[in-house]
Amino acid sequence: MKNRYIYLLSAVAVLAWSACGKQQKKSTVMPPTPVSVAGAQTADAIYYDPYQGTVTGLNVVELRSQVAGFITGIFFKEGDVVPKGKQLYEIDRRKYIAAVNQAEANLASANANLVKAQKDVDRYNMLLQNDAVARQTVDQAEAAYQTSKGDVNVAKAAVLTAKTDLSYATITAPFTGRIGISQVRLGSEVSPGTTLLNTISSEHPIGVDVVVNEQDINRFYGFQKTGTDSTFKLQLSDGTIYKEPGKILTIDRGVNNQTGTVTVRIQFPNNSDVLKDGMSCVLQVLNSQSGMRVQIPYKAVTEQMGEFFVFVAQDTIASQHKVVLGPRIGANVVVMSGIQAGDKVITDGLQRLRDKGKIVLGKPAAAGAPKQ
Repeated sequence: MKNRYIYLLSAVAVLAWSACGKQQKKSTVMPPTPVSVAGAQTADAIYYDPYQGTVTGLNVVELRSQVAGFITGIFFKEGDVVPKGKQLYEIDRRKYIAAVNQAEANLASANANLVKAQKDVDRYNMLLQNDAVARQTVDQAEAAYQTSKGDVNVAKAAVLTAKTDLSYATITAPFTGRIGISQVRLGSEVSPGTTLLNTISSEHPIGVDVVVNEQDINRFYGFQKTGTDSTFKLQLSDGTIYKEPGKILTIDRGVNNQTGTVTVRIQFPNNSDVLKDGMSCVLQVLNSQSGMRVQIPYKAVTEQMGEFFVFVAQDTIASQHKVVLGPRIGANVVVMSGIQAGDKVITDGLQRLRDKGKIVLGKPAAAGAPKQ
């Protein structure tokens, strides 16, 4: 009787355990995940590639003196635009004026000696015809005449040198441009070729230099031939877009063999003086793949190990697709490959989705909501 009772309890326990296991297995079946979807659409995608740039004057000259002396005059306001030929600095001219006067006096003396030598030659040649003078005397007179001619040429060169030094004592603007802060003051002593006086740069038009990889060189050569007003846009450091269009002015002669890059200079109008030499900016270059492209909401994209995926709703199944992305355009992103226009991509409820998982269209449950 006791054994029969034990066997009965064992059978009941086995039945209870089996029923519990079935109930657990049944409860692990996940319900469909509620999701929201959006259709992938083909739309016009105009986008640009950014390149870090630096504004640079097309003409930039450091002003240095070519003669020594003391600064006796400064004739401009720092930061102003000065016209070509305007007097900027004056170096003490007194000794250079004296040098010109001395050189001109030496030239006059040399010319007088030349006239005397010419008369001696004429006189001795006349006497030679009458055998009244030795031939040697005539030859000496002609040699003195040639020496005098050389002395005149030397004196003329000395006058030119003195006048050139005098002109260097007045420093003028080599072109119309904006002049900077003076590096010397009245009374400062300057040395030829070494003392920096100031820097002047042109601003109308102005350039923007960018450094591009050698793989992009052909792209910019193409823009040089077929660029339009929309090819280049300039974004200033405050985020605003410069209104004037740019065009390629020049591409450097070769590739830097250490960095594998080449410098491209873009020219922009600058009539409003917005662009200043040395400013940092971003050059926006039209992407050649701009056009009609498939776009989806950016929030539909998930990233795994540096790769991008989206879930596409196929009836009641979520299918995961690997995609190649283009640039973002507002709240959307361009998809270069991986899905097609018309595909219904899942935009909400991604947290609990798995590839081939069951879905149902509807508002996704809020994060942390209690399970029913």
